Amino acid sequence: MEQTLEGPRASAAAAVQPTKRQRRPRSAKMLAGLIIAGAIALFGILRPFFLGDPNAISNDTLAAPGGGAWLGTTQTGQDVLAQLAYATRGSLTIGVLVGAMAIVASAFFGIVGAYIGGWTDETFSLITNVMLVIPGLPLVIVISSYVPDKGLLLIAGVLALTSWAGGARVLRAVTLSLRNRDYVAASRVSGEKTWRILMVEILPNLMPILASQMVFAVIFAILGEAGLAFIGLGASGTWTWGSMLFYAQNGLALRLGAWWWFVPPGLLIAVFGAALSLINFSIDEIINPKLRDQTLAARKRWNAPRSKKLTTPGTGKTTS
Repeated sequence: MEQTLEGPRASAAAAVQPTKRQRRPRSAKMLAGLIIAGAIALFGILRPFFLGDPNAISNDTLAAPGGGAWLGTTQTGQDVLAQLAYATRGSLTIGVLVGAMAIVASAFFGIVGAYIGGWTDETFSLITNVMLVIPGLPLVIVISSYVPDKGLLLIAGVLALTSWAGGARVLRAVTLSLRNRDYVAASRVSGEKTWRILMVEILPNLMPILASQMVFAVIFAILGEAGLAFIGLGASGTWTWGSMLFYAQNGLALRLGAWWWFVPPGLLIAVFGAALSLINFSIDEIINPKLRDQTLAARKRWNAPRSKKLTTPGTGKTTS
């Protein structure tokens, strides 16, 4: 009897043990998003060093793309490609500043308050709830309209002020769950300092969420700044994608048929936003195991050979 059971048990044990090390499959969405976003970032960082002054005026007005101006010129003879390069740098600078400030604020009010608890958590939650109910766009418009000289840092601060509260609520909920884990309690009992527990035990578990919030904050900042600049409330004396659209609207580019003036900045906003969205979707799959399993199942279905024949039970017929 023992000999008859030994075979099935051995085969089952062999089936459970992995035959080779399984690697996490690479996400095509993550790779595509990183390539597109990296190419746009390199264009904004390096291209201004090889182009002229975007404010330089020439007699070649409203020239179509070609010749000396690869993307044509504006109504006053300014090079659209030079403007686009400097605008890319300005918009990405605002996006990174807003993302960094929003992440710092949401992490401070969400993680620190939830771990300490007590009146600190109650106070931080009250501040977060107040910021959540304040309408963001009207507040940004009011603040921007009352400041005559607006720099990139001011615009980034105003946008970050209205974009951190939602992320703080998410981080607070996750931190409340993490602080009751056994390894956090063991660190607390062993006498570890609060800052070390936050940095070593809790923060690494929140990195995927922080990365996703960072990407979303950058998208929000670029779109928010473009909207402010389009209505004339953007940063003063700085080229951004929104300011290019603002000058194109004032110069009647659409009516004059100068598509090369407003299409490039709008296209870069859409493409860069799509790239960051692909990165955000990939991060969501890392955070949520259900999304990751669904993605893996879909890949297996796509990679399955279409010519594989299936036999219908009972009939013996095969279908392709």
